[in-house]
Amino acid sequence: MLNRLSLVKAWLLVIVLAKALSINSPAFAQIIQTNPQMQDSFQERIREQQEDQDQQTQEQMKETWLRLNLQEPQLQQQQRILQQEFTRQRQEIQRQQQFRLQQQQFILQQQEFTQQQQFILQQQQLRQDQQLRQQQQQRLQEQLRQQQLRQQKNSL
Repeated sequence: MLNRLSLVKAWLLVIVLAKALSINSPAFAQIIQTNPQMQDSFQERIREQQEDQDQQTQEQMKETWLRLNLQEPQLQQQQRILQQEFTRQRQEIQRQQQFRLQQQQFILQQQEFTQQQQFILQQQQLRQDQQLRQQQQQRLQEQLRQQQLRQQKNSL
């Protein structure tokens, strides 16, 4: 930012000097001297105009220099504020991304827990079913044995 302002100051100075030098150039002076009808009063007016223009140019340069030097701290302050705002926004985006990632991880953990619970319930249900079948089979075997015993008693 400082380099850019220095560059702007330098260019303004070059432009103002080029403007001032172009009027004071030898070619301009030769045009004035080669005109034989020009009177001393006209040359005096041109000299006065040149002095006025030089003074105005100097005042413009001074005003430009002052304006740039007064604005530079303000621009630096604005740049700091913009940089801080950019940093704050970037941190907020990172915080939101982190929060979303944590939410996704939590949802995945919940899903995994739910699946584990379902698996455990299925396993328990299978064991219960197995136990019931075994109990039924034992009852059936016991009934068959009882029946065979009765038949044996009856046949005796």
